[in-house]
Amino acid sequence: MSKKENLLEIKGLTIRYTTEEGTVKAVENMSVEIAKGETLGIVGETGAGKTTTALGIMQLIPNPPGKIEGGEIIFEGENLIGKSAAQLRKIRGNKISMIFQDPMTSLNPVMTVGEQIAEVIQLHEKKSAKESMIKAQDMLETVGIPGDRYKDYPHQFSGGMRQRVVIAIALACNPQLLIADEPTTALDVTIQAQVLNLMKKLKEEFETSMIMITHDLGIVAEICDKVAIMYAGNVVEYTDRDTLFTSPKHPYTLGLFNSIPNIEEDEDKLKPIKGLMPDPTDLPSGCPFHPRCPKATPECAERTPNPVAVKDGHVVSCLLFEK
Repeated sequence: MSKKENLLEIKGLTIRYTTEEGTVKAVENMSVEIAKGETLGIVGETGAGKTTTALGIMQLIPNPPGKIEGGEIIFEGENLIGKSAAQLRKIRGNKISMIFQDPMTSLNPVMTVGEQIAEVIQLHEKKSAKESMIKAQDMLETVGIPGDRYKDYPHQFSGGMRQRVVIAIALACNPQLLIADEPTTALDVTIQAQVLNLMKKLKEEFETSMIMITHDLGIVAEICDKVAIMYAGNVVEYTDRDTLFTSPKHPYTLGLFNSIPNIEEDEDKLKPIKGLMPDPTDLPSGCPFHPRCPKATPECAERTPNPVAVKDGHVVSCLLFEK
């Protein structure tokens, strides 16, 4: 447990999608927590359940085909699951904001960026149209865009600038929790660094808690306090950043680190994790990672591992640590 007061606690969250191909176990029995001012990194390959987790927190799971089957999402002491649409509208964009992966699809192409920022402010802060537009210009300045560009349309901005506009919209009402879903994926490396530095600066300035969804351990090292490693809908390892980098335990986490180039070692080839992510509608029996795991035993194919606290605050779901 964190010594700070928790802003968000996810307890046993289970989300499934029912499709023609079968049932997708998108998130299975997930439990994590974020204290005020902390950043949690959720790391995993495509299809691990990272974005579904974010949509679950925002209560934006498309139903059908998706459904939250169980668990609790406690935000500021209240369970978000079961709240009415009107109650959720007061929370989304105001107390919890989300930055989506692709800024071009997040922005309305026929509205100016100023109008789009002002719209959020008017909705939640009951300001006049003029006051909202003045604050929208201030928010553009905050993210490093000249305020007089508030009359421009999204297509008049570069990819990095559009992502800054999306960040400005997300932070317009000073939310307590910001969820960033791979916010630098579509950007080149230099712009990635600028956007990450901006997010770090704004997080400290606004004292915002953050969930950073990524597949990049470099971003985790740069920006996160805690990390949850996900595989096939399961959190396989959950700990603080320093412990993860100095003492990773789960074979999947070790595989992720082994597949990163090490500038201190002279190697001809990387060591990728063998095999591919399993079909989410047809997960293997037992531990979902066992067909790719170099340490797998026959028992791994028969029994799903339980989360084990290997030390205070470091939880691993692996049969190796249950003995």
